Amino acid sequence: MPLTRTQDLMTARGAVAAFNVITVEHAEAIALGAEAAGAPAILQISENAVKFHGGNLAPIAAATAAVARTSTAPLALHLDHVESADLLRAAHAHDFSSIMFDASKLPYGDNVKATASAARWAHERGLWLEAEIGRIGGKAGDAHTPGVRTDPAEAAAYVADTGVDALAVAVGSTHAMTERTAALDHTLIATLAATVPVPLVLHGSSGVPDAEIRRAIAAGMKKINVGTALNTAYTGAVRAFLEGRLSTVDPRAYLAPAREAMAGAVAGFLGVVS
Repeated sequence: MPLTRTQDLMTARGAVAAFNVITVEHAEAIALGAEAAGAPAILQISENAVKFHGGNLAPIAAATAAVARTSTAPLALHLDHVESADLLRAAHAHDFSSIMFDASKLPYGDNVKATASAARWAHERGLWLEAEIGRIGGKAGDAHTPGVRTDPAEAAAYVADTGVDALAVAVGSTHAMTERTAALDHTLIATLAATVPVPLVLHGSSGVPDAEIRRAIAAGMKKINVGTALNTAYTGAVRAFLEGRLSTVDPRAYLAPAREAMAGAVAGFLGVVS
């Protein structure tokens, strides 16, 4: 089916899950999982994934868009954690309907200025822009600071000053967690939802238990980002297949069960979010 716009998913549903794409198998697994769950999803390609592909957005974007168009599930394309101005400006030519512009490493005032400029550029082209205030934690170069939380008044001012369409907030999750042990601040989520006039985004959801995700959505979280959990399922399936099969050289033999395991993880998260 035709690509769905991120903004349409965000306005039509209570919450939407967004999954990170690194390889074409990721895109295929997300589509398969969404079809199995009977739910829409957002396919996200991060700046780090683009760097993995030699800094060339076009091939992985084209492959992901092709997978989405041949799926029976409503799927949208999102360009995630973009710091490069050049990559930001490439989004419009490659079927993305939304971008997460990440100026969170900058001092607050510089973050506001850069993000406001990115939002104006995106809106002139009909694109939806997500941003981040402060740091969620867990990414390379970040301090691992689980105690950091988003201030509601600062978040509201940031949205007003930048004009962004969604805001990633720090409420207890951390990027790159391989165990689902994070405890979220649900009172803060509710306060942010009541204070901030745009949808809230939960980054680092791979480390958040199902019950915590459900409570977060009930409190007002709208976009649930998942990445590491897909890689955990994928890599675990590859390891399990290759154990005792060291003579295997055809990657299809182990990529098929890896893709199937990842699709199962996607369907599981969609069952929680939908």
